[in-house]
Amino acid sequence: MTLITRRNALITAATGSGLLLAGCTKVRFGDTLTGSAGFQRVLAQAEAWTLSSQRFLLSGGAMAREYSVADISPKFKANGTLYPSGEDYEDAVNEEFARWRLTIDGMVSHPLSLSVAEIRSLPARTQITRHDCVEGWSAIGQWTGVPLGLLLKTAGVLPQAKYAVFHCADNLEGEPEKGGMQAPGQYYESIAVVDALHPQTLIAHSMNGKPLDVGHGAPLRLRVERQLGYKQAKYVQRIQLTDRLSGLYGGKGGYWEDRGYEWYAGI
Repeated sequence: MTLITRRNALITAATGSGLLLAGCTKVRFGDTLTGSAGFQRVLAQAEAWTLSSQRFLLSGGAMAREYSVADISPKFKANGTLYPSGEDYEDAVNEEFARWRLTIDGMVSHPLSLSVAEIRSLPARTQITRHDCVEGWSAIGQWTGVPLGLLLKTAGVLPQAKYAVFHCADNLEGEPEKGGMQAPGQYYESIAVVDALHPQTLIAHSMNGKPLDVGHGAPLRLRVERQLGYKQAKYVQRIQLTDRLSGLYGGKGGYWEDRGYEWYAGI
């Protein structure tokens, strides 16, 4: 009993600092505190500690909690982009995503290009998990999709690859109320290969027993269940395996990370 209590306390300490920083550091670049080099160094040190602590405590492929059908939330907020702009996505919706392809390339032996129909035909996993948003709300939903590890093993990830980068269809125009005067930019995200291979990390195509709707990321989205909501990239078109994040977009590993959020958002 004492061991469990101490472990819970350690997990709270390890993840709590990251949550507080992620939740309260919706960075306003005009703010001399959050924009200062000293503050950013503190943020980076806390993130590194959160990452190493959680990896230590949750080693061995620990699973995020899964729930029952009775626990599914009656309403699951569609957050972020609700409908990507542009004729290409509009055409894809009208065609029911018949020509949508998911590309897996970069540091792989066998690049893949798969249709949504092909992805739906692959072995799938269904899981009911809780989505925790940095804005403070949570919801429980059922997700069905292909384990990302299966796709990456099929593509043959090279040993030097460290990150999986998710390139998405939505282009944000900046949301000052969510963290300052962001410049417009293409949405993207990234996770470590070790997290991409976790059995609960999915390229999801269905939610609550139905194909994803547009607001929740149709036709394909990432589910990485041990991290916060902004890591769950929607409208995924390409997965790039790489050994570095510098040189991609803002160089910090994600749309929000380029604007001050933590790259590792473990819970």
